[in-house]
Amino acid sequence: MQHEHGHHDADHEPHAEHDEHAGHGQHGGHDKHAGHDPEQFRRKFWLSLALTVPIVLTSHMVMDWLGYSLDFPGVRWVGPVLGTVVFFYGGWPFLVGGVREVRDRAPGMMLLISMAITVAYLASLATSLGLFDLDFWWELAALVTIMLLGHWQEMKAIGQAQGALAALAALLPDDAERLDESGAVHRVPVADLRVGDLVLVRSGGRVPADGRIVDGAAELDESMITGESRPVPRAVGDRVVAGTVATDSALRVRVEAVGEDTALAGIGRLVAQAQSSGGRAQVLADRFAALLFYVAAVAGLATFVAWLVLGNTDQAVIRTVTVLVIACPHALGLAIPLVVALSTALSARAGILVKDRLALERMRTVDAVLFDKTGTLTKGRHTLTGVAATGGLDEDGALRLAGAVEADSEHPLARALVTAAQDRGLGATARDFRSLTGRGVRATVDGADWAVGGPALLRELGADVPAELTRAAEGWSRRGAAVLHLVRLPDDGRPEVVGAFALEDEVRPEARAAIAELREQGVKKIVMITGDARPVAEAVAADLGFRPGVDEVFAEVLPADKDKAVTELQSRGLTVAMVGDGVNDAPALARADVGVAIGAGTDVAIESAGVVLASSDPRGVTGVIRLSRASYRKMRQNLAWAAGYNVVAIPLAAGVLAWAGVALSPAVGAVLMSASTIVVALNAQLLRRVRLTPADD
Repeated sequence: MQHEHGHHDADHEPHAEHDEHAGHGQHGGHDKHAGHDPEQFRRKFWLSLALTVPIVLTSHMVMDWLGYSLDFPGVRWVGPVLGTVVFFYGGWPFLVGGVREVRDRAPGMMLLISMAITVAYLASLATSLGLFDLDFWWELAALVTIMLLGHWQEMKAIGQAQGALAALAALLPDDAERLDESGAVHRVPVADLRVGDLVLVRSGGRVPADGRIVDGAAELDESMITGESRPVPRAVGDRVVAGTVATDSALRVRVEAVGEDTALAGIGRLVAQAQSSGGRAQVLADRFAALLFYVAAVAGLATFVAWLVLGNTDQAVIRTVTVLVIACPHALGLAIPLVVALSTALSARAGILVKDRLALERMRTVDAVLFDKTGTLTKGRHTLTGVAATGGLDEDGALRLAGAVEADSEHPLARALVTAAQDRGLGATARDFRSLTGRGVRATVDGADWAVGGPALLRELGADVPAELTRAAEGWSRRGAAVLHLVRLPDDGRPEVVGAFALEDEVRPEARAAIAELREQGVKKIVMITGDARPVAEAVAADLGFRPGVDEVFAEVLPADKDKAVTELQSRGLTVAMVGDGVNDAPALARADVGVAIGAGTDVAIESAGVVLASSDPRGVTGVIRLSRASYRKMRQNLAWAAGYNVVAIPLAAGVLAWAGVALSPAVGAVLMSASTIVVALNAQLLRRVRLTPADD
């Protein structure tokens, strides 16, 4: 980037300024649940259980097993009457879901369940009419009740996994304290706030809308947004976001965004978007689940025919119902969505916002991480660390003049000089300010012309640097400092270099830990890219612990050319993650296999990044890799379990081992099917053990 100041030539490229079950959509038929409400399944389960108990107790088969007898008027009607209620009341969500799948031409789990309980009901009814010699009402009731229990627990697990959306919504207060023109405070609903309103945020209170502080200073708890555990100091002029907490003082905030325009709403949209996309693994699971319906239907029909051929009509009905029940792709349908929902929720709480699910999947295969230096590996704020003067000036005199010349520049290095001069009380007034694009600035101070800039300015002016300033500059450069020079510009003579300044961007202490941890995770190459001069970049790399011959530095790179470095790394066969601030490196973020925007704070709308880290801590990148690998591992484990379960369970349900006395009843089949789903859900919950945020040192 060609800034109005040329200092980047010396060192530095300019650092520019619901639905509760969203995401559970097309996965294994779960979108067909009538109502999608765990509370509905809970109510139906308990009532169905209460009705199932007398059905089981009055079953002749159960009485024979347990050796007791119940005989009272109407005992024979307990099963048919209560069983019919259980079928229509408890089984209604499955029946409705099955019809919906037929209508949508997407047969799946709900259709299998509805077919199973319908066959069981018709067989029970036929038995009551004397057509079969079966005691099946208790099997029907137990089947429906167990199904309801399994679905209730499943929907609870999904709801908890997707709790990030509810947690985000809970961050907003219901009311806000709005100040009128007279300063009087009025309590109003947050929904009534408008841009431009002035609100009071009391100590311990939540900020009700995005805005800017106009009065007061406080430590703000932003952990719910950024994942940062420590409160952050905010003062007049600083931006604050809805949902954060003023921990120690009151603030007055001018509202700048409300409702769907707030950062919190943007984060909510990202979470919902990520939870609704499952990636490649989900596509695979959906195909298997769809295929499993046809496998189950064919297996059920083949089982029925086979047992009829064997002359056992009762077993034909029992085995067919059991096959349909046990083959329901519950576990398969839940294998991916639950991992997606849970990983997205956990990452959002840790300040990791997944915009592109495929980007997160690719993160586990990354073998080169390319960091933009400024603001990522370093703090992004230069400070003056050295001054040298000659030509009749002392250090304060040189800094006074340089600060005045730079006063109207917005370049980060210029601001560091101006701040240093102000801190020392070295004030002066400049006029006739001019920017020398790509080289430096010049202005008139105390009646004389002066310029401040880097090597390009010295080359253009043909100015020689005195030996004492050269020695000082070389020492500063070796330790990674940016060096600027103060040049006197006489009207009729050769420009004279009279001052030199060292400005350093401090390396983040956590950057060293991040690089060490990336190596432990198996990342082959750490790469840094910067607009700094090569000696400065190499000094920073050495400070970070880069390995000569393994890790790499791209120096003196213009922001517009950063994506070429990504392309070069990819041409070597490396899978590249680019980590930058998303401001002046958008092309590189988009070009990389995974773009990670770091230090975004509440700016979640960085289009070029697949993953957004709210915190500026580069150790967050290691958390993304851990999340990617753990999520993929859980998806594979769940898919393997779900597929393996069906391979074993369907033949058993069909009765292939009935000759050896191993035969499953429909109720036992329902228990096994629900148990397999619970195994998948519990395995996904183990993701909670993954550390996503850096451990506090």
